[in-house]
Amino acid sequence: MIDLVGRRVLVTGGASGIGAACAERFAAAGASVTVADLDESGAKKVADRLGGHAVAIGVDLADPAFDAAALAGDADVIVNNAGIQHVSPLEEFPEDTFATIIALMLQAPFRLVRAALPHMYAGGWGRIVNISSVHGLRASPYKSAYVAAKHGLEGLSKTIALEGGGRGVTSNTICPAYVRTPLVEKQIADQARIHGIPESDVIEKIMLTGPAIKRLVEPAEVADLAVWLCSPGMSFANGSSYVLDGGSTAR
Repeated sequence: MIDLVGRRVLVTGGASGIGAACAERFAAAGASVTVADLDESGAKKVADRLGGHAVAIGVDLADPAFDAAALAGDADVIVNNAGIQHVSPLEEFPEDTFATIIALMLQAPFRLVRAALPHMYAGGWGRIVNISSVHGLRASPYKSAYVAAKHGLEGLSKTIALEGGGRGVTSNTICPAYVRTPLVEKQIADQARIHGIPESDVIEKIMLTGPAIKRLVEPAEVADLAVWLCSPGMSFANGSSYVLDGGSTAR
């Protein structure tokens, strides 16, 4: 059992999927968890399930006016997980959607970590866990904004690692393949339309062509890895990308 009693953890995108699973795992390790999400009612449901270990905050992380210091200023651990997806050919990709995805998935993590670092440095301990993707390491067509954001997050994480490692703050990314989440489920219709196949074929013919293990990743598997990266035995893990893709990037 990993003991994080007394640690304060911020999980973004915590109302469902990977974020909800992370909130549950960190609370089980004894941490006090802030579940942040645009869906405030969903975040509250997750926090209520965790009893006194969690609070919910509704926040639009894509809004440049959100208060990063109020949200992350006293965090010991930040799990940058919030994200959205849009599937479209580049020549048809809406500029405002591209900007929103970058703001949510790259600029918001930068702002949250920037706000938390003084507290982490003062205490000589901090953990940044960035939920990236195999798309942070490899590109796919029709996902220009998501791929750009995740590639940027990989670079940001490494920079945090180099600046923070000597002061007790580590930063790593987790790079899963397709995870069984609402975000993935919402892609199915778009993937079917773009590739000209029935929706019933998308998981098998698009999402599971890469991994040798023919199934989706479960949110709890990503959450287990996130908590593990905050354990004492992983104190030397820094600036790395932990791939959870069933063998996709081994090809």
